[in-house]
Amino acid sequence: MAVTPAYCRLMARYNAWQNGQFKAACERLTEAEMRAERGAFFGSIMQTLNHLLWGDMMWMSRFDGNSPPKGGIGESVDLCPTLAMWGVERFRTDQRMSLWAEKVSDTELSGTLTWFSGAANRDVTAPTAHCVVHMFNHQTHHRGQIHAMLTAAGQTIGDTDLVLMPETFSGEDKWH
Repeated sequence: MAVTPAYCRLMARYNAWQNGQFKAACERLTEAEMRAERGAFFGSIMQTLNHLLWGDMMWMSRFDGNSPPKGGIGESVDLCPTLAMWGVERFRTDQRMSLWAEKVSDTELSGTLTWFSGAANRDVTAPTAHCVVHMFNHQTHHRGQIHAMLTAAGQTIGDTDLVLMPETFSGEDKWH
C-alpha cells in the first residue's frame, strides 16, 4: 500500500471539512439532545465527538511527537465538557493535523511507529502508513455513528462524500 503526503493532505482537509459541518449541525441541538443516550458505542453525540477528538489527538502525538491527551479510552468521552470547548479543541487538532500533513515526507510514511498501547496494554510496532490510514479510517467510522445520531435527532449534515469536498479536484491532490 502506498500512502503519500498528498493522501495525508487530502484526508486532513476532508477531516476538517467534515468536522466543520458536524459542528454546525451539533450547534442546532440542545445540551440535552447532545448528551442523550442514543445506543451508540460511546453513548451520546457529545461522548462520541469527544472520543473521536481524543483519538485524533492521540494519533497526532505519535506522529508529531507532541503531547498526547490525558487519560485513556475510558476517559476519552469526557475530554471536553461543552460543545464550545470541543469546537476550540477540534479546530486546534484539525490545524495540527493539517500542519503535520503539509510537512510529512515519503520517508516518514515508509517507516515504522512504536508506541505503548493502553488498549492492548503493550508496546506495538506497525508501519507508519498503516497507522495513518487507521487514523483517517477511525475518523470515518465514528463520524458515521455521529451522522446516524444527528440524523435521528432531525439534523442534516450536508455532503459527506469525499468527491464532493470543495476543491477536491484542484492542486496536486487531483484524482487520477
